[in-house]
Amino acid sequence: MNRRRSAAAAIALVCALTVLAAPGQAFADPKPVKPPRSEKSLQEVRGEIDALYRKAGAATDAYNLAEERADKQSAEIVKLAKEIVKGQKRIDGLKKRVGAEAREQYRNGGLPPEAQLMLSGDPSHFLDGAGRIREGQQAAKGLLGELARTQADLQAYTKDATSHWEQLEAGRKKKEAAKKEIKKQISAAEKIEATLEKEERERLLKMEQDAAYKAQTAWLDSGALKGIGGEASEAGKTAVAYATAQIGKPYVWGAEGPGSFDCSGLTSQAWLAAGRGIPRTSQEQWKRLPRVDVKDMRPGDLIVYFDDASHIGMYVGDGAMVHAPRPGRDVTIAGAGSMPILGVVRPDR
Repeated sequence: MNRRRSAAAAIALVCALTVLAAPGQAFADPKPVKPPRSEKSLQEVRGEIDALYRKAGAATDAYNLAEERADKQSAEIVKLAKEIVKGQKRIDGLKKRVGAEAREQYRNGGLPPEAQLMLSGDPSHFLDGAGRIREGQQAAKGLLGELARTQADLQAYTKDATSHWEQLEAGRKKKEAAKKEIKKQISAAEKIEATLEKEERERLLKMEQDAAYKAQTAWLDSGALKGIGGEASEAGKTAVAYATAQIGKPYVWGAEGPGSFDCSGLTSQAWLAAGRGIPRTSQEQWKRLPRVDVKDMRPGDLIVYFDDASHIGMYVGDGAMVHAPRPGRDVTIAGAGSMPILGVVRPDR
């Protein structure tokens, strides 16, 4: 019995070896190992990704500005619509009064008050009537004048409403164009990042951190913080507290919280929490808010980055700022000099 089993096992082994050795049998090759990118190649990838996200940031600013203006124009249209309704009701009332006076004249035989007065033979009645005629004439002129002014106002309101509607439609088109551009740039950046191996993504992040550290060190070594020691205002403290409380929340373009933010969404909401409404976009914040020198910077001030003012963060003191960096990153603390500074603005100056 044991011999039979041994023979069967031997036969099975021989058959297996025969199958393995048979010609024409195909086996899958192991997955080829992709050689890691060189340092230079990865730096080029980093530069390309940064450029795409910068373009997305600029397009986000354009989107946010179009949205802000659309909100204002919509509010203005609503306001004008209410004025148009009020004006139309006023005109209807004035027309009724004019119609009542016309009907009164008709009931008096169609004769104007002056003619009726001349036919009166009572001197006292004539004198009283003359006074009433003058008052009536002035009232009629006032009524017609008010009707004309109200009609003119109504035409002006209608014209303004039409203009705002046209601007709103133009803004909608700009907003849609900006939205497409944002998605295009972010998608391109994400496709490049998707080609990276895990180890390459880690190296890429390390490169970003090293570059930021190098820029921050150079900024500090330049003496930029020498003499800086201004204390935050009470509003500034509130703004800083709000902004730093958002650390860890993701960057999402066009977002103003509470769960996610873009760069100017974070700064505008922080100052709104402090009781100061400021423009929505980084470019408008740079254009419209009072500017201060870097040497006079204090916590709560906003630091604007790059020549096109496409990024913004909030100074929190000790050479640091809080910001929402870009898609794929979270709100975080970074060196205030880790990117090229365009200037500093102070919302509560």
